[in-house]
Amino acid sequence: IVSKPLQFTAPLTALPSTIMTRLNATNSGARTALDEMGADGSFKRVDAAWRNKISKKPGSMFPPEKGRYHLYVAYACPWAHRTLMTRAIKGLEDVISITVVMPVWQKTNPDDPNDHHNGWVFANKTSGKVLKNTAGFGGPFPASYPQNDEDPIYNAKSVREVYEKVNDKDGKYTVPILFDKKSQTIVSNESSEIIQMLNSQFDEYATSPDIDLEPEDLRDAMQSVDSWIYPNLNNGVYRCGFAKTQEAYNAAIDELTAAFDRVEHILSKQRFIAGDQFTLSDIRLFATLLRFDEVYVVYFKTNTRSVANSPVLLNYCRSIYQMPGVADTVDMHQIKEHYFCSHPDLNKFSIVPRGPDFEGMLKERHNRDGLGLGIKRLKSSVSDEEKEKSSLTSECEDSVSSVEKL
Repeated sequence: IVSKPLQFTAPLTALPSTIMTRLNATNSGARTALDEMGADGSFKRVDAAWRNKISKKPGSMFPPEKGRYHLYVAYACPWAHRTLMTRAIKGLEDVISITVVMPVWQKTNPDDPNDHHNGWVFANKTSGKVLKNTAGFGGPFPASYPQNDEDPIYNAKSVREVYEKVNDKDGKYTVPILFDKKSQTIVSNESSEIIQMLNSQFDEYATSPDIDLEPEDLRDAMQSVDSWIYPNLNNGVYRCGFAKTQEAYNAAIDELTAAFDRVEHILSKQRFIAGDQFTLSDIRLFATLLRFDEVYVVYFKTNTRSVANSPVLLNYCRSIYQMPGVADTVDMHQIKEHYFCSHPDLNKFSIVPRGPDFEGMLKERHNRDGLGLGIKRLKSSVSDEEKEKSSLTSECEDSVSSVEKL
């Protein structure tokens, strides 16, 4: 029996009237973030609806167990990337299984000509079919990549089908999804809460249980930085990219630029964003900075700043990328293919810019060790030989002002 959702915070009928009008016009309750617009042309992200918790407390409906839970993710999605990073750093690869969806959105109900919803789909390992974007342009895109998977639970064709199997009423079919295979329901689709669960609830099964990504003495600092980094950077890039009026864009880009500079200032004085220890707040920030130059500067018009032009932020990103397991969670090809090819309204022909090879920059030696580190040192995954080859580049960068901008 498929369980019904235990808790909703944003049922479809509670959505803003501007969004409801747009959805009713398509004869479908399905929506994407592109539908979440305010009357003033500004992007208004609606909160995730599935907000249950995995807990060690006696009587918990979702207790931590090895092999019970499954993550549906996309390499492209920054919110899903948070969960992949946390799973890797904590050493939960053998505890929580994953399915990686395809990067380019497709029609999720192609048999209904009146249903215009586009979203995440699973790999099709047997079709051999090549695809275009949902407007019929771009590509050709393969039906599968080696690192992407078919749905192992329902054999669903799209993430939308997974939500429909558990009687979802919200209509926004996002990743990540933390799924309970035992009770056949979604636990959570809120990334900020999923990474907290992965950090704290599975230590008895983790290979790195001594790594605490939310230490009690840094929680106030973490909440403080998260409170302005999320609206102005993590979500701020979307507020810039999805804005439909110049006024809305101007407000968003001003706030993003100020937040970028504030992050840079903080990280010029300390190793990590909340203090001297790597935390969940750094994971949240890194997922945005990783995509900034390759995608957001071009696609979302965030070109007032560049991570590559900031020695502070570039070396900060290098230090995180080089932590054990992190590089394996990064697939820049799928990141770019998703953004530039999934929204024909923004990029009709799905042309993917070549870009500056930002991931290549992250493989070079960083200079963050001198700022110190907290309780546990995460050793670099970059070899000594690679570090030696890139040492001259790093030395040159160190001489550049830490406040250099585009």
